[in-house]
Amino acid sequence: MAGQDWFEKDFYSVLGVPKDASQDDIKKVYRKLARQYHPDTNSGDAGGGQAAERRFKEIGEAYGVLSDPEQRQQYDAVRAMARGGARFTAGGPGGGAGFEDIFGGLFGGAPGGVRFTTTGGVPGGGAPGGGPSLEDLLGGMGWGGAGGPGAGGMGFRAPRPPRRGEDLVAETTLTFRQAVEGALLTLQLDDPRLGRRTVNARVPAGVRDGQKVRLRGKGGQSGPGGEPGDLVVSVHVEKHPVFELDGADVRVTVPVTFPEAVLGAQIEVPTVDGATIRMRVPQGTPSGRVLRAKGRGIRTKSRTGDLLVTLQVAVPQRVDGAARAALEAFRDATADHDPRAELLAQVRDAGGRDQGTREAGVG
Repeated sequence: MAGQDWFEKDFYSVLGVPKDASQDDIKKVYRKLARQYHPDTNSGDAGGGQAAERRFKEIGEAYGVLSDPEQRQQYDAVRAMARGGARFTAGGPGGGAGFEDIFGGLFGGAPGGVRFTTTGGVPGGGAPGGGPSLEDLLGGMGWGGAGGPGAGGMGFRAPRPPRRGEDLVAETTLTFRQAVEGALLTLQLDDPRLGRRTVNARVPAGVRDGQKVRLRGKGGQSGPGGEPGDLVVSVHVEKHPVFELDGADVRVTVPVTFPEAVLGAQIEVPTVDGATIRMRVPQGTPSGRVLRAKGRGIRTKSRTGDLLVTLQVAVPQRVDGAARAALEAFRDATADHDPRAELLAQVRDAGGRDQGTREAGVG
């Protein structure tokens, strides 16, 4: 594309997007307009679809520049300078210095053979060989030149540092054991620069369902000299029929019999690594009490979790014979104990306080 076109054409207006539009927004708008003005879909229009074809070419030209971050940056700089009042001729014999002559060295080669030098300390800002220096040319166009930002109004800025690569996103589903132990994953990613590629990434132990894991430097590749972006992985963990993750801790619900809860017992409890441990159930343990086995959870970089055991008193569906007789005898022997007496007393006390409050408010 000729550099003069960048002064004359507003590609943002062509696409109908603001100047701060994101790359994704530009791509979406371009696809919509390209479908709308494609010559194949407008061949029946008056004039054989020529107007649509011209519009289609304009859209493609604008998108070709704005979709490339480097070209877009150069285009924005040129347009900013154009708004500052700089004008250029087409160049050639008798026409003065053209746009390509002056800026070819900046944007990939000078068609007119012009080469720029620094001042080299020569008084007056000229090049040692007597030709115009880069500062001379830019200073005369309002870019500040050798006199600094105040000399020409806008100032000449140093090149921007290399752009960091884009952050990429991915999803993966882990088995419960992979979430507990950590896993080495092989993911297929769509890199804006390199296209589809394979990335090996390790997910740490103890990852939770729904957690997002950021893997540094595993994202999109940058331009020369820049750092790669990150890879953000959304993790889904398959449910386990027995265990449940709670950070670095592991939870499990274990049934106990009524006699074990009342009299106390030693029971076997499964652990996440497939083994079992023995735990003591204290005498008079209520259903829902949680016992803790230290260090039997997940080992992470920060700590080693625990195994949290919730005890649940198992109630048999049917009781016959001697077992029924024993339970009936137990019922009769404990008939003077009402486990709900304290609960009902608290309700009555709370109701009395509420009633007193209402009576005081009436007066």
